[in-house]
Amino acid sequence: MEHPREEPRLPAPRGPLSGGVVERLRGGGPLPSYDGIAAAPVYGDDLQLALYTCYELHYRGFADAAADLEWDPELLGFRAALEERFLAALRADARRHDGVEEAFAGILVEPVDGTGVSHFLRDEGELWQIREYAAQRSLYHLKEADPHAWVLPRLWGRAKAAMAAVEFDEYGGGRADRVHAHLFAGLMADLGLDTAYGRYLDAACAEQLVTVNLMSLLGLHRSLRGALVGHFATVEITSSPGSRRLAEAMRRTGAGPAAEHFYDEHVEADAVHEQVVRHEVVAGLLEEEPWLEADIAFGVDVTVFTEDLLGGRLLADWGAGRSSLRTPLSREFTHIS
Repeated sequence: MEHPREEPRLPAPRGPLSGGVVERLRGGGPLPSYDGIAAAPVYGDDLQLALYTCYELHYRGFADAAADLEWDPELLGFRAALEERFLAALRADARRHDGVEEAFAGILVEPVDGTGVSHFLRDEGELWQIREYAAQRSLYHLKEADPHAWVLPRLWGRAKAAMAAVEFDEYGGGRADRVHAHLFAGLMADLGLDTAYGRYLDAACAEQLVTVNLMSLLGLHRSLRGALVGHFATVEITSSPGSRRLAEAMRRTGAGPAAEHFYDEHVEADAVHEQVVRHEVVAGLLEEEPWLEADIAFGVDVTVFTEDLLGGRLLADWGAGRSSLRTPLSREFTHIS
């Protein structure tokens, strides 16, 4: 099904920033001028791909880049400058609440007339759009739980124990065939997609890179541990109802049994996870470090903001009848039972 040992190749550059990072990782050339970071659109293809490429060195890396470049001082300095621009924009654009309960209030009750991507796919999405959605989201789901695992050494007590318990479920409860990334690879196989890790990086839109870069940013910085917990809580709170709609979309379009199972699994698991994360991880962290409340709230707000950014892009493209991918998939795929 998936290719667990296969490292992805370096991506095709999307501009001078990402081009400079890719060339550096290939073993030649200086990094781009820092001046280009300020000039590039912060949520645009070039800056986001440059940041994603730097971050991927901390995951599986690239087959055509030396492993020890993960800690290259000049590359880390350049990444820090990219992060500074990215985080400043997120703080300016996404911060809405200072309190956790106020931040949670906006996501605990769904509007009756929701209009998000899962609503669209459930009600009228076509199989080609579901395949595109899976290709886009593979950048996250094939590393599902990994960015959040970085917070474990930065927690203790109730928060640490509960976070480890939820992550244990995400990693299959000790069973390789139950790892959520493995289940998503099954969904991709049902949809006729390549299940190789990182396969759709070149095709993914900038807004999808933003959502994954956010998790990496929060996960790699101890100072942002509160925001990472807020991010994780938001994912778990919103996952169950969204997964229910996506499971219905898979059934309606005949996407396949593994595709249905992936979202059915999340309906049940994440309904439980939501309670554990809110009442043990978040409450436990606030008990130990109450000064992190604003950071947790920011994590909630910024997750909603970046997911809305991606949802708006997908719905705009699909509403216009065009592909959301930089390299469109064939629309002629027919699932064979």
